[in-house]
Amino acid sequence: MYDIILPFKLFKSSRLTILAVLAVAVSVFIVIVVMTVMNGLTVDFIDKNHGFFSDCIVSTDSLVGFGHYDEFITTLRSSDFVESVSPVINTFGLVKSESSSRNAALGLMGIVPETHIKTTDFAKSLYFHKDTPSLAFAPSYNTKLPGCVIGVDLLVERDQWGNYMQWPYLPRWSYGITCFPLTPKGTLVKAGVSVSANTKTFYYSDNANTGLAKIDSTMVYLPFEQLQSLTGMDIGQKRTSAIFIKFKKGFDIDKSVEKTADLWGKFVEQKSDSDIAGLFKTVNIQDFRSYRRETIAPMEKEQAMLLMLFLLVGLITVFIIFVIFYMIVGAKNKDIGILKSVGASGFGIMRVFLRYAVLTGIVGAIVGIACALIFLDNINSLENWLYDKFGFQMWNREIYAIGEIPNRPGVALPVEVAAAAIVACLLGAMLPTVRAARQNCVDILRVNQI
Repeated sequence: MYDIILPFKLFKSSRLTILAVLAVAVSVFIVIVVMTVMNGLTVDFIDKNHGFFSDCIVSTDSLVGFGHYDEFITTLRSSDFVESVSPVINTFGLVKSESSSRNAALGLMGIVPETHIKTTDFAKSLYFHKDTPSLAFAPSYNTKLPGCVIGVDLLVERDQWGNYMQWPYLPRWSYGITCFPLTPKGTLVKAGVSVSANTKTFYYSDNANTGLAKIDSTMVYLPFEQLQSLTGMDIGQKRTSAIFIKFKKGFDIDKSVEKTADLWGKFVEQKSDSDIAGLFKTVNIQDFRSYRRETIAPMEKEQAMLLMLFLLVGLITVFIIFVIFYMIVGAKNKDIGILKSVGASGFGIMRVFLRYAVLTGIVGAIVGIACALIFLDNINSLENWLYDKFGFQMWNREIYAIGEIPNRPGVALPVEVAAAAIVACLLGAMLPTVRAARQNCVDILRVNQI
């Protein structure tokens, strides 16, 4: 019974307990707050990439593209694991604003709205055609004009909180878009001609806010067939740059990508006698994470580095608990001697101090979690106050594509951190506890030693 009652008495009577609880609470607070914000930003970024590129991408880095894509799309649509498929052209071109005469070399993406909105989250990114995404390339002032969708950061300004100051109406702006058409061999279609480029005027029909800053500041979307014509991919065997694939719910992405790769391998064998079969050599089949590894991998590495840093925080917590319990054991020498003199065993003494350590970890974790949840619940209001009073902002929303700071830790993170805090307390208290259990009551209680 003493090994159940004494841990609570020690916890209430020792002033050093306050230091131990504070050490645990501060560590728990830091880990939950930082991990919640970092995890939220990372998950949000990955989800946005997933929504933009869908589950799987069949693509080539070559500006020439690859042919027979329509036949492979038919094969994919007949597969039991494929939900929808959309061909995409990725290229570059010169975009000239005919209203301001400004030129810029930008990325061009050719899409088929009807299939693209089923395969990706493109519809969610539109502003003027959010309810009618299939008409994204139809300017509301004249639906017969060829339209283009512009990345939101190319046109619309953001305020300090990242809110876009959209126009209430669709401006009548026109853009001259110039591309250099290439043959399947990579040579200019109009080689030797004074003007070797294709130019066509498009009219601003909408803007796209994907939440991916690099894409929203460099991308112009065009109708698939018209960009295909501008780039020369409609000459001879029609070509495309990529195929975006969305799998049906319940199918594992990795396994479905493997199935897609198998289908592609068989398809390439069937088309081995094609005049443009050589273009298949540059084609890759990847899931969206692999396709966007240059941008996703750095954030995941930052997460891994944070985990390593928090391991160091945990080690520091273990050391602090060790020092505090070493002092507590030293201060309770006579109590330990009395307990042993009345029959308490070494294991009984260990149970007292280990339960004391568990109690310290539990209380410290509860305090840390409570403070972290309160802080996270008010973190955006606190940032607003700091900006109003001192002009301080964690992330400048005019630069970073971040809305509110993530503040939902979920259930798993606090539970895992609390468990880690209790383990850290047990580890820190282990050596002082063993030292207390090994003490001899005769040596402790002896007086007037000579």
